[in-house]
Amino acid sequence: MKTGFIGLGAMGAHMARNLHRAGHLEAVWNRTAAKAEALAAELGVAAAADPADLARRSEVVITCVSADRDVREVVEAMLPGLAPGKVVIDCSTVSAATARDVAARVASAGADFLDVPVTGGVEGARDARLSMMVGGEAAVLDRVRPVLEALSARIVHMGPVGAGQATKAVNQIMVAGINQAVTEGLAFAEAQGLDLARVIEAVSAGAAGSWFLTHRGPTMAQGRFAPGFKVALHHKDLAICRDMAAERGVHLRCVDETLADYEALMAEGHAEEDISALFRLKRRLFGLD
Repeated sequence: MKTGFIGLGAMGAHMARNLHRAGHLEAVWNRTAAKAEALAAELGVAAAADPADLARRSEVVITCVSADRDVREVVEAMLPGLAPGKVVIDCSTVSAATARDVAARVASAGADFLDVPVTGGVEGARDARLSMMVGGEAAVLDRVRPVLEALSARIVHMGPVGAGQATKAVNQIMVAGINQAVTEGLAFAEAQGLDLARVIEAVSAGAAGSWFLTHRGPTMAQGRFAPGFKVALHHKDLAICRDMAAERGVHLRCVDETLADYEALMAEGHAEEDISALFRLKRRLFGLD
């Protein structure tokens, strides 16, 4: 299927390349035009003039941008290029309410919409091993499944529009808890004089094992925090989770604590580092800095 891709950041550029390998990519667009032009030249596809131009060229449009406002702006800009039969797939992480709002705007042009937030980090995007949480009509998902399969290891239909984003909020809450536990545990291990590489080896195969410990533990131990998932982006996502919980009159302690920790890291200039940079704060609890 002719697919256009909008948003060529750390995740999006890899996703676009995987679509190209599968023979689906038709055109790309990015707010920074030079980035789109460079990738278009590399892959031999069109660099669209604007989102509407990209939508006109495509049967499927995938967006992967940073925030709710970005999704709303991009969808509004593509509306003149949409038509019945086209499908817009948003892989950004935004609120369920935003997903429902933009779905209505897409429907006003006669097109279909799926909210398909993803998890798996930069590695998953690069290796086409993302896990996808889909909100929208099952029949629409079936139509575009070959496109999504070019990007993912798992596709789960969660329900109507917004259900994908609600599921992603669950994921982000759990990621916050895992980050807190792993960084705190490894800081404790260091304070006990243990070799962190051996600690990771010893506990990762048991009940304490996790993707985060296996993939981020070694880099934390080396003091390296190259982004797979940036502090600033997880902070944005957790703010969405906080607001969704507040609508039910609930405060989530793990979310609130992690938001505060990330704000401290961002104030120190670590917004663009991986979320494992939380290890910086945990080490300070033990006077290790």
